Amino acid sequence: MSPAACIPREHPLRDTLASELHARPSMPLEAPQRVSYLAMIHDGTSAQGELAHLRELLPDIDAPHAGGGHEHLSVDAGDFRLKWERHTEFTSYTFFRDPGPDDDPARGAMSALPADWIASLPGRAIVAAHVELREADATERRRGAPRMITGDVAATISGGVALVSTDFRQVGGWTRFELVDLGLTPAQRGRTIQRLLEIETYRMMALLAFPVAREVGRLLGEAEAELADLMDRMVQASTPEVEREVLGRLTRLAAQVERSVARTTFRFGAANAYYGLVRQRIDELREVREAGYSTIGGFMDRRLAPAMNTCATIARRQADLSDRIARNSQLLRTRVDVELERQNQELLAQMNRRARLQLRLQQTVESISVVAITYYASQLVHYVAKGAKPWLGALTPEAITAVSIPVIAVFVALGLRRMHHRMASAERAP
Repeated sequence: MSPAACIPREHPLRDTLASELHARPSMPLEAPQRVSYLAMIHDGTSAQGELAHLRELLPDIDAPHAGGGHEHLSVDAGDFRLKWERHTEFTSYTFFRDPGPDDDPARGAMSALPADWIASLPGRAIVAAHVELREADATERRRGAPRMITGDVAATISGGVALVSTDFRQVGGWTRFELVDLGLTPAQRGRTIQRLLEIETYRMMALLAFPVAREVGRLLGEAEAELADLMDRMVQASTPEVEREVLGRLTRLAAQVERSVARTTFRFGAANAYYGLVRQRIDELREVREAGYSTIGGFMDRRLAPAMNTCATIARRQADLSDRIARNSQLLRTRVDVELERQNQELLAQMNRRARLQLRLQQTVESISVVAITYYASQLVHYVAKGAKPWLGALTPEAITAVSIPVIAVFVALGLRRMHHRMASAERAP
């Protein structure tokens, strides 16, 4: 019996979840090595479109490994190696190449690639970086540090077995890193370069929220000023019409702020997540400061952290404004409801007064109706008595009519009273 036959019925995501832990491994590297990296915002492009573009360069590539909804592949094309990864918002292309005498240093590891193919990559470039990996010479190994650092930011990393330097500036559109190997293993070289590229990528992705924060900040300033004005008007409101007008403006302001919240929640949340990844990758480098230079962590604390704090502040300020508008709207709506309830009570009181007047009028009409019914009934008795006069003897029709009038009036009054009692009982019945 095979081992698989001993496993019970599996969860449909078991293999996917297990494979995700091993997805996107770093590529072992030998020094010297040139690495070029591009991160492209999707901009509506699909994975199939990106693969079709890759097949224009490498027709024989296999389908990428799918894990957790992500795609990635690694290809050895001889002159260069390619690592392609598709993420939620962007796709990364990493090219590895051994330095050659005819290579153009400005193009890094992309010297062997057609320029028109690079220019037509799907999406929009958000990161472009070159990494120069070289071995330290004998003098540098004895000193334990490189003789030359090509950047404003430099630090010894990974327990002193490498040094990285950069200035985080775009020269010719490219950010450049130099990694000097003082004793890294091939796997460490790959992981270190991957961390550096991830720091740059996540830094730029996090900063996408900064222009949004500036725009939202202007909107919040206007909204807060309008809210303050509306609160002043609400305090001074003396009529229900003014209160309803203020409530209408508050409702429109709430809609504007909620629209801004809906548009920016993802971007601010993503910025916070990307910034967390930047800090994590920096911690994994285990930097030791070089005299006279800033570490990558120190650089990010001075340059990136204020922007991220601004985004977080704007996000909180936006949420607070939304809550304030909701509270003020509820307060004003309560005032309007109370006023409406007071008006309804006055209306009900007026209706009660009208009902009492109608009842009195009805009682008056009923009294008149007793007289009218008695009159018509007595006339009927009179006509009957006149017709029966030969059999009445000494009794005259007038006498019989006179005697019948109080009897008829009593019966009519009792009938109306009984009808009123029945109607009252029907109203009290559940």
